[in-house]
Amino acid sequence: MLTLVMVLLIALIVLLGSGVWVAFSLMALGWLGISQFTSIPAGDVMASDIWSASYSWELTALPMFIWMGEILFRSRLAEDMFNGLAPWMTRIPGRLLHTNVVGCGLFAAVSGSSAATCATMGKMSLPELTRRGYDERLVIGTLAGSATLGLLIPPSIILIVYAVATDQSIARLFIAGILPGVMLITLFAGYLMLWAWRFPERIPAAEAPTTLGEKLRRSRRLIPMLALIVGVIGSIYAGLASPTEAAAVGVMLSLVLARVQGQMPWATFVEATLGTVRTATMIAFILAGASFLTAAMGFTGLPSDLASWIAAQNLSPYMLLSALTLFFIVLGCFLDGISLVVLTTSVLLPMVEAAGIDLIWFGIYLVIVVEMSQITPPVGFNLFVLQGMTGKNILSIARAALPFFFLMALGVALITIFPAIATYLPQAMSGR
Repeated sequence: MLTLVMVLLIALIVLLGSGVWVAFSLMALGWLGISQFTSIPAGDVMASDIWSASYSWELTALPMFIWMGEILFRSRLAEDMFNGLAPWMTRIPGRLLHTNVVGCGLFAAVSGSSAATCATMGKMSLPELTRRGYDERLVIGTLAGSATLGLLIPPSIILIVYAVATDQSIARLFIAGILPGVMLITLFAGYLMLWAWRFPERIPAAEAPTTLGEKLRRSRRLIPMLALIVGVIGSIYAGLASPTEAAAVGVMLSLVLARVQGQMPWATFVEATLGTVRTATMIAFILAGASFLTAAMGFTGLPSDLASWIAAQNLSPYMLLSALTLFFIVLGCFLDGISLVVLTTSVLLPMVEAAGIDLIWFGIYLVIVVEMSQITPPVGFNLFVLQGMTGKNILSIARAALPFFFLMALGVALITIFPAIATYLPQAMSGR
């Protein structure tokens, strides 16, 4: 087993370090594992597995949710959200900084993407909040941290990837992500309140009071987005639609919303569609490579051997999760979230199941840890997005996001101590 692990690890480092696409790297690892450590014809396994992975019905929801996010990314949704939320935040400690946290949480519920959430909210809030005198470092930090909610709050693209890679229910994973998402929003908002209490001189003075009627009038801008959230997530939770059907509804509603706003000329529609094709094809290609690697690992016996070895160490579930958390954080410094998930699940899932860990809960845990990697250099996608928007050094942006990294680590600890945060809603849904 040790020889196989060392060969595959060295091969992976060489392939990724050489700039080989992740999908090709996964296929090469699978081919190497089967051809060198088994007598099974690698070509037959590769052909059948890649073909079976390419027509998975669960994968149909993926391009739909990506398309919905691409459409909304090009609409006026972020501006409407900011203007609708701002009047309600002026009396809360931290004031308009909370629009980043709440706004990212709401946009995450219709985009499914961390990078799209960061870019869309950042275009609006960065210039607006810095113009009003808010601490620029904290504005950047709240954006970097809160935008990671796009990975967790449904419809999350990475949860779909995890569901397909591990044969879990997309609907149950979506529902499981709701309470942990609310928990992280609460942690972020609580930190901003404590920071504002500790440094009151660095928070601009409150603007003139707004009447209740004016607040309600400006809040009408939130109605289309809330309707979209209810239409997509509500239909899944109520059992009225499958995730794929709900994704199609979301695309239609987002097209109508963008058209009503006058933000969807033909050129923009084509741009959104091409962006969807590129992203969805890339993810599907990676999943096909991961499917072949999973089959190859099964034939070599590595996952079961590794699970048996770890079981022999008599590690408690807490010790196992602590080791996996460090492993994922380190790996996340060099891989994007989707690649990290598909690269590790085939090897780690047997040992996770052997430890008696619920796979729905593990999916939420894994996504939160992947969220942490989105704001760690050198490969932190949110850091790259903010660097492009601010022109600042990526290390300074990472320092601004550091408090939110630790808040997400606290979130991992909380769902580990209180697993019902992630499992209660799925169990309630399945018990109906």
